[in-house]
Amino acid sequence: MQEKPVYLDFNATTPIAPEVAAAIRQVLTEPFGNPSSGHWAGLPARQAVDKARAQVAAFLHCGSDEVVFTSGGSESNNHALKGAFFAPGGGRGHIHIITTQIEHPSILSPCRFLERLGASITYLPVDRFGRVDPEDVRRALTPRTTLISVMHANNEVGTLQPVCEIARIAQDRGILFHTDAAQSAGKIPVRVDDLGVDLLSLAGHKLYAPKGVGVLYVRKGVALEPLIHGAGHESGRRAGTENIVLEAGLGAACELAQPWLEADSIRKLRDLFWDLLQKKFGKQVVLNGHPTERLPNTLNVSFVGKIGSTILSSLEGVAASTGSACHSGLVELSPVLKAMKVAPEIGMGAIRFSLGRTTTREQIEQVVSRL
Repeated sequence: MQEKPVYLDFNATTPIAPEVAAAIRQVLTEPFGNPSSGHWAGLPARQAVDKARAQVAAFLHCGSDEVVFTSGGSESNNHALKGAFFAPGGGRGHIHIITTQIEHPSILSPCRFLERLGASITYLPVDRFGRVDPEDVRRALTPRTTLISVMHANNEVGTLQPVCEIARIAQDRGILFHTDAAQSAGKIPVRVDDLGVDLLSLAGHKLYAPKGVGVLYVRKGVALEPLIHGAGHESGRRAGTENIVLEAGLGAACELAQPWLEADSIRKLRDLFWDLLQKKFGKQVVLNGHPTERLPNTLNVSFVGKIGSTILSSLEGVAASTGSACHSGLVELSPVLKAMKVAPEIGMGAIRFSLGRTTTREQIEQVVSRL
């Protein structure tokens, strides 16, 4: 009998939650007007956008006027970096930015772009668990440092960064601090004042909302150059008519996420998964990432001496991700595992299993048995 498909790639994307789909259906046809229009057709549309913005603000514990809707996490990250670089009075070629070697490509690629424009970028190393040392951040500071960008949680190994400690360092020097919270939002709390950040990125499709919508939180008083110029949408911070449908979906997803932050069911399933793997494979399986300071849904493991992509290709119907890429028969470690100095014979066997709200114990046991 063919096994049922098992989805364990929730860090890549999540399905749209039923409650989110219901919120989307509600605004698909009714508020058809332009939210910027002052007449009867525009008012319901404006109210739908305002409701979604308030839901996101409640989730982040910030003001509604600090929420900027975007097309997703990549745009939010680009806006944070380029907006700070091009901000009025920023000095551009004299700007120094601090980030880490394990950031998402939507941080690392804009940094390389800004280097071509004259910015100085410091890419900090991480330890074997994938964590950056706050003291390394402190030592990297210069009089030109304008922005620090460190992700809240790593998408590949799930390791949580010491964001609060880094935020205090930034605050002491009056430096802007941005965190990419695309992976952490909905899994652990992302209250902006608790984190101490000035800028924070969200991606809807990591949060059981649709693809193509995200948020950049911009603390009141922080001036960024818009990434998209045009009319005065998003309080002049992002031009373009509001996408009512997707924004309503993201708002509903943020409201829906709160109870899951208090539940521990996904963490228990993840720990069960790891326990079963250890019993089956012993020292042949190795944990990648921090043993405790990591996302409650993420389990990145290496099967020693094996190739992760080969294992996954044999597990027909199991959706997960590998930590290596195969090019012309050669296995290449991911930049994250390289930065963590994971040995090739271990890193080439890496697989990331990321659990979600619909994951069951039966699925975990099925995957372990098939492995």
